[in-house]
Amino acid sequence: MTIYRPAIIGTRHTIVSGHYLATSAGFQILEAGGNAVDAGCATGIALSVLQSELVNFAGVAPIILYDAQTDHVHTISGLGSWPKRIRSDLFAEQFNGQIPENILRTVVPAAPDSWLTALELFGTMSFSEVSEAARRFASEGFVMYPLMAENIDRHSKDFRRWESNSEIYLPNGRPPIVGEIFIQSDLGKTLQYMADEESACTGNRVDGLQTARDAFYRGDIASKIVEFHHENGGFLRADDLEEFRVTVENPLHIKFMGTDVFTCGPWCQGPALLQILKLLENFDLIQMRHNSPSYIHTLTEAIKLAFADRHFYYGDPQFVDVPIDALISTQYNEAREKLIRPTKAWPGLPPAGDPFNYKAYGQNLGDLGNEPASGLMNLDTSYVCVTDSAGNIFSCTPSDVSNESPVIPGTGLCPSSRGSSSWADPYHPSSVQAGKRPRLTPNPALAIHKNHFSLPFGTPGGDIQVQAMVQCFLNVVLWQMDPQEAVEQPRFGSYSFPNTFEPHDYHPGKLMIESRLADDTIGQLLKLGHKVEKWPDWTWEAGGVGMIKTNLQERIHIGGADPRRPTYAIGW
Repeated sequence: MTIYRPAIIGTRHTIVSGHYLATSAGFQILEAGGNAVDAGCATGIALSVLQSELVNFAGVAPIILYDAQTDHVHTISGLGSWPKRIRSDLFAEQFNGQIPENILRTVVPAAPDSWLTALELFGTMSFSEVSEAARRFASEGFVMYPLMAENIDRHSKDFRRWESNSEIYLPNGRPPIVGEIFIQSDLGKTLQYMADEESACTGNRVDGLQTARDAFYRGDIASKIVEFHHENGGFLRADDLEEFRVTVENPLHIKFMGTDVFTCGPWCQGPALLQILKLLENFDLIQMRHNSPSYIHTLTEAIKLAFADRHFYYGDPQFVDVPIDALISTQYNEAREKLIRPTKAWPGLPPAGDPFNYKAYGQNLGDLGNEPASGLMNLDTSYVCVTDSAGNIFSCTPSDVSNESPVIPGTGLCPSSRGSSSWADPYHPSSVQAGKRPRLTPNPALAIHKNHFSLPFGTPGGDIQVQAMVQCFLNVVLWQMDPQEAVEQPRFGSYSFPNTFEPHDYHPGKLMIESRLADDTIGQLLKLGHKVEKWPDWTWEAGGVGMIKTNLQERIHIGGADPRRPTYAIGW
């Protein structure tokens, strides 16, 4: 055996997601005549029930999709903004420069509008139809599985801080046990309320979707959120919710080995994927050999360079002048790639570049903080990708945890705590500011080699996301692996940069490697200056990559589902 799971192959449609029941829910939509967008939304909403400790229905849901009818790639931000009444200096003045784990880190929930916007513009079904499975999973329950049980147990002290969280995630006063039925009645009622409001609408499908949107952002759900925030010192108010809409944008993209690679904008970390690939373009990676010391070293150093620019430049482009065209340009990255030294690792994060002048060196990043003792990893996020028989493609990374801020009583919702990805430092490009979006880690991607293949791909894993995605993408495109083989290869990840999440810990030179890689490989990386530590084999910390490669000539879809998490693929 070269792989632990078979590659799932279909000729009509294929779907991969972070939980097997969610994958099944999306597949049923495809079989019922829905397209990839309908199925992707159904799966994403189901994930917000089946993985609600990692994915909240009131969280984030960035989407990238290909619309076969118009032959165009679109992105939907699915990311909320800081409330209008937040003060930029609040955390610096009152919380010693930190953003605490409570209601104060809440930003506007964006996922509901993201699903509804995708359905409105590119789908064919109603909210009621695509949320049916999720409503059943919430109201009737599902069988508790190992990863969710482990996550809740590890964070049990966090859940106990708020009675509303504890009632859901610590039933009977303790973490749920694998094999028990896990029910989320309030969440089921919230989803049912939206579906009922939509069903009562006498207009067309789009009118119904708007009614479902109003039910969340203007109706009873919004009222409960606003009332709770008003009574408990939060900042969300009715106008924050009423006026919010996700943005629909063109993607960023580069060419790599003849393949167009698309990501969302610099309001997320997605462009770092493009930067890394541009930095690697002129290296003979084939000659280095797959996962050899020189290969791992070169990729790791490219990751550090891209993440230096991520730290110094990425932010909400509605508030920050992000020189994104230069950052992903050939000219700039040919200057930066010279900083990848074949015999020596950067001991920490390299300086940022100067994309305004296409120079390798820019402003020094300054004091990036100390190296605190490692705590719990940032586990948030899941992933779903779908391809259908018409050629539509859907890729989405829904997210937001339920252990950092209070659940709104009676709703089952923990409105987006994505403020944890902002900085209290007013000079940081992702600083706290009213109306501004934090820099998002979830970053779904899509690759298309015209007339040859398409490849939606993504993963959970915080700052590991882009790193795992680059490795799996290269496994398919450069090393000619099928998606299942690609996602099962040993993986590595750098932590030599400030963590996106509060408290933004920084571990200069730290490189984690799955222990399947040879001791000799690790020894050579140590000699190059990397501070290598071993991950256990098949650790969830290395991500949970999903991808589907479609042969555009024969219309054969091959799915890959990462066994590190309960990721599953179905195809027909």
